[in-house]
Amino acid sequence: MTKLIHIDVSRLEQMIHLPADLDRKAKIQQQKQAIYQFRNQLLSQHMQREIQNTDLSKTEYGKPYLEQFPQVTFNHSHSHKHYALAYSDTVKQVGIDIEDLDRKVRFEALAQHAFHPDELRHWAEMEYSEEFWFRVWTTKEAVLKASGLGIRLSLNELNTRVHPIQHGGMCQHEMLGSFAYQNYHLGQTMLTVAWQAELSCRGFQWPQIQLIQH
Repeated sequence: MTKLIHIDVSRLEQMIHLPADLDRKAKIQQQKQAIYQFRNQLLSQHMQREIQNTDLSKTEYGKPYLEQFPQVTFNHSHSHKHYALAYSDTVKQVGIDIEDLDRKVRFEALAQHAFHPDELRHWAEMEYSEEFWFRVWTTKEAVLKASGLGIRLSLNELNTRVHPIQHGGMCQHEMLGSFAYQNYHLGQTMLTVAWQAELSCRGFQWPQIQLIQH
């Protein structure tokens, strides 16, 4: 059976229309509800049945899932400008992260806090490339979200093994197991999808990834 991961990427301005006079708290709340509604819409289209917030449950560590349809795995992420949803019927433990490349980041400070020593060394070898930094950052987030542990594992304990040139790879951690990932540089954003890597008779099987940008 062919393994397949679907990824939908949209600009937030296309899916969320908020009144200009909203205060910050109300804006955050309404944006959150709009994102959930859009996620449910995409899942409904994929599953050909209506999905609502009440159909979702959460794991012990807070990762949402469809209790009646455990074969469908999904995960979503949003930046200030973009939204991404990854979902699959055939791949276990999917995670995704998206970041705007024009985001104001304290690169050095965050790297010292979150990067594994090997990642710091490779970043220095890459002359502190911002593109490489975003690949490492989104890979960490996607792998931890796929695992379901989230921030319960310190970011600097996970060595993503992000390659200076290749935009995909695998990493392992004794608390997580083995995960594979694929990075996408989408012009204004960096997106990474990660999934639990499982052995088959042919070794580790890499799924097909269908990326749709709206």
